[in-house]
Amino acid sequence: MESKPGAVSAQPRPLMAVQDGIALVVGMVVGAGIFKAPSIVAGSVSGTLEFVLVWVAGGIASLCGALVYAELSGRFPETGGEYRYLSRAYGPGTAFVFAWARITVIQTGAIAAVAFVLGDYAQQILPLGANGSAIYAALGVIALTALNLAGTPQSKALQTAMSALLVVALAAIALLGLFAPAPPAGGAAPAAGAGSLGLAMIFVLLTYGGWNEAAYIAGEVHDPHRNMIRILVGGILAITVLYLLVNLSYLSALGLAGMRESKAVAADAVRQVTGAATAVAVALVVCVASLTTMNAAIITGARTSYAFGRDFRMFGLLGRWRESGSTPANALLLQAALALALVLAGSLTPDGFSAMVAYTAPVFWMFFLLCGAALFVFRARDGAPKGFRSPLYPAVPLVFCAVCAYMLYSSIEYVRNPVYGPKFGAAVIGGLIVLAVGIPLYRRARR
Repeated sequence: MESKPGAVSAQPRPLMAVQDGIALVVGMVVGAGIFKAPSIVAGSVSGTLEFVLVWVAGGIASLCGALVYAELSGRFPETGGEYRYLSRAYGPGTAFVFAWARITVIQTGAIAAVAFVLGDYAQQILPLGANGSAIYAALGVIALTALNLAGTPQSKALQTAMSALLVVALAAIALLGLFAPAPPAGGAAPAAGAGSLGLAMIFVLLTYGGWNEAAYIAGEVHDPHRNMIRILVGGILAITVLYLLVNLSYLSALGLAGMRESKAVAADAVRQVTGAATAVAVALVVCVASLTTMNAAIITGARTSYAFGRDFRMFGLLGRWRESGSTPANALLLQAALALALVLAGSLTPDGFSAMVAYTAPVFWMFFLLCGAALFVFRARDGAPKGFRSPLYPAVPLVFCAVCAYMLYSSIEYVRNPVYGPKFGAAVIGGLIVLAVGIPLYRRARR
């Protein structure tokens, strides 16, 4: 059965305050999605009001999830997050397969996906040839991993600074767009998205995704029973307001028809006000957004591997915490190696970002659904907690679970899409195969 390696010389320390946690949530969520998804969402709705409402709905769905996770993190305020929830709800087998999937698919795939966005936009600033995007992606993974190896104080300081810079940049884009001259009059664009509200929600929820990563630093937060709810809810509310302002600015500058036709909606919205010279500035903003998201993913991903290594002797090296810098050094190195391997694999596909999204999405939403359902397990088995309780129980967790189930279905349907399926269907299947490898691996680890 699972066993813990020998006593370790160091443990996680509570170095993170509420503002650090909120910066982590904002940095993890507000990434490249807000620069890519709005055009797709605009093409999938029938009108301006519907466009605004789907972004509001995304914020509400994310808030429901944050309230569920606030109760879960209050019950188990320790480093490890979802890995700990699944272990206590369903047993070590489910937790093992999740940790395996997170290390090999979910987190490393997410890091690689955002690294490709960094590479695509860095190429616009300083091109490095045909493989420049993959080169920049790899350099980003290496540089941020090195920073995290230097220590948690350094990585959280960079995260706070980059998150603040990103929020300021997005606020500037929002103000420029809101004060832009009215878009040129023209024939109304056809309602390309009428009847495709589900597609719109897929991209909205992908853009909101990542807030759950805050659960992985509960063991490093001051007074987690009180502060985790502030971190999760505060982060989601800040992101929702920011997203609404940015999307309203896009609408003001381009109109819904202009957004549907745009391939770089933020750049086009700013260009409407300041001209073409701002293209490099917008590319820099997207690079900062990508680095912010990558750094948050690297911080939290290594914490899962650390918890995993402490529980299973086979992976005991991952469960060592380095006192110098207060960081899980071995877990960070393995995570970087796997992310670089995925960057290499993604560089061989038509679009590395889309390939990584297809690779990770079904596995991610499967375990997200299991975590939401875990709240019902704990309520039935242990009763309501003494600390924070998810309000309006069971309505809030039911909404969250329904959203997760829908996203799981949609991500698997990706294979049948006539446009994306032939290009990236193999990535979906590949992610599921890697997930399945975790089952026989757990049987071996038990011995």
